[in-house]
Formats: sequence, structure tokens, C-alpha cells
Amino acid sequence: MQYSRLGDTGLIVSRLAFGAMTFGTGKGIFAAVSKVGPELADQLIGKTLDAGINFFNTADGYTGGQSEEMLGKALGAHRKDVVVSTKVGFRTGEALIHQGLSRQHILASAEGSLKRLGTDYIDVYLVHRVDVNTPVEETVGALDDLVRQGKVRYVGFSNWPAWMAAKAVGLQKQHDYARFRAAEVYYSLVGRDVEYDIVPFLEDAGIGMMVWSPLAGGLLSGKYTRENPQGDGGRLTGVDFLPYDREKAYAVVDKLREIAKAHNASPAQIALAWLLRKRGVTSILIGANKIAQLEDNLGAVNIQLTAEQMSQLDELTAPAPLYPHWFTARVQDPQVMEAVQSAKVIESGKQ
Repeated sequence: MQYSRLGDTGLIVSRLAFGAMTFGTGKGIFAAVSKVGPELADQLIGKTLDAGINFFNTADGYTGGQSEEMLGKALGAHRKDVVVSTKVGFRTGEALIHQGLSRQHILASAEGSLKRLGTDYIDVYLVHRVDVNTPVEETVGALDDLVRQGKVRYVGFSNWPAWMAAKAVGLQKQHDYARFRAAEVYYSLVGRDVEYDIVPFLEDAGIGMMVWSPLAGGLLSGKYTRENPQGDGGRLTGVDFLPYDREKAYAVVDKLREIAKAHNASPAQIALAWLLRKRGVTSILIGANKIAQLEDNLGAVNIQLTAEQMSQLDELTAPAPLYPHWFTARVQDPQVMEAVQSAKVIESGKQ
């Protein structure tokens, strides 16, 4: 297993983390995702611990709290040796107040998560989504209270735009609140939007990046093809949540198969290995509802892609340029850029 610091903290986490969204019995659209019972959950957690994973992620909104309960029980005595992350923001009850990022809901939800996880502290507590009805000031103030009370060690965000997270960090600095140290974001070969604003912001702010759905809901596993778009009843038949160009995605899977053959690996392992090499990525969340699926994903840490293979995947999946990024790239002074690049080459040669 490979390890890394979580942002600018001293917390050491495995570069492959385990996402427990599959734990429990889901309803509606999540029935295709959450179908792991207690016995299999114990087996999966045992396998991850044996592989050296020390980072586990869940949320209070997953399967009505079942995910947190099952993760806590499966970890058992290992709780003290690992890092547990959970999230707040999605609906957890019928009343209007049982959702969002208000002070009331954050404090109440933290208590609920602690009880379900069977622990007296949460290592990393993330706000799960944007709440357009709650001021950011209220949200970061409530998170700071949890840290000061000793119930939470580190705080972070998930699925926020860079500008909002930057505003939150500014408020945290202004009021001496606990700073965002982690961000859980979507990133995959068919979803590279984060490279424009979020990745540079995270690096500048010293925030560690946790990647959710690195295989785009299973699409990049190779199970879904032009000939078999349903993947024999896989996850995407029930939850097709992520936006992507289907035909382009098939071309990406074709390339993954080609590279995988050269490494005697699976397409999923290549997709994960590509992400492990990308800027700013701290940990990649892998989830599973089968032991074989987990074992395959774990093998990604042993794949060393060549520079040519990285370039092939980068070029094939390059996101469309957005304003003002394309403008900025076009108007840089060429003489200055050449001089700066020369200085970098000289400096690297001294090391």
C-alpha cells in the first residue's frame, strides 16, 4: 500500500481508501449500489485492513445510517488504528430540519454519526453538498464547535465549487476556526472538471483530495461496452447519475483494455493507476460489493504506467477548455514563460 499526508496535516492515510456506500440495503435508485450485508461487510473490511488500507469513508445519508453502523461494527477494535471519515448534509429524517448544513442539523447529525459508528470522535467530518439556504458562516462556525468539543479531528467539504470553499477558508482564517483539510470530489477519466479550479485551489490551500467514483460508477471497469451497454445488470442500470459522453467513454474503455493487456491488468486497475499519478490526489475511494472486485481494485497500487501511457490517456480524455482558462493560457508572455521554464530546468538539475 502507498500512503500520503492528508493535505498540510500530519495525518497519514492510505492512497486507496475504502468507501462504505455499498453497505446496507438501499431503496429506490440506490438499490443497485447498497446491497452488502453484515457478513460480507466484515469480510471486505478484513480484506482492506490486510491490504494496508487505513482510511474509511461513509456518510449519514447512506442507506438511512446503515452504512455507518455496519462500518463501525466491522472495524471493531481496529477503530483506534484507522482514519474514519463521514459526511453531513443529505436528508436523514422526514422533518424539514433534518437536512442541510445549518448549525442545528450539523450538531445533531454529528451526534447521530458518533452513535452509529460506535466511536467518540470522527477523524474527518465533511459537509456533503452545497446548502443554498444556509450561510457559509453558519456552517463553518458549527464545524469549528465540533472540533473544539473534541468530537471531530479535521473538517472538510464535498461537492462544493472552488469559490465557495475558498470563501469558507477565508472565514475560517478570519475567525481562527478549524480549517478545511480534506475535500471529497468526483474525478475520473471521463470527469476531469476538477482540474480547472478545484485542484489548483486545493493545492494552494493545503487541502487533501479524496476522489469519489474513480471508475465513473463502474463504467471504467470495462463491464459496459457498445455491445453490452447494460453490463449484465451492473450498477449503472440502476444509478446512471454521472454526466459523460457515452461514445467517448467507450473509446476510453477501449484504450484502457489496450493498456491493461500490456500490464496483465484489468481496465479498472489502469483507470485507478492513472488517478494515483494525477496532481493533488491524496486518496482514491474504492467501494465493492464482492471480494473479487475489491481484490482487483487493490492491485492498482502495483501498476506503473509509462509516461507514454499517461499521455495517451490524458490526450484522449482532455476536458473541453473553459473561460477564462483558455484566455489565460493564450495571453501569457512567451519570453517570460520561456525564461521561467529554463530556470525550472536548471533548478531541477541541481537536486
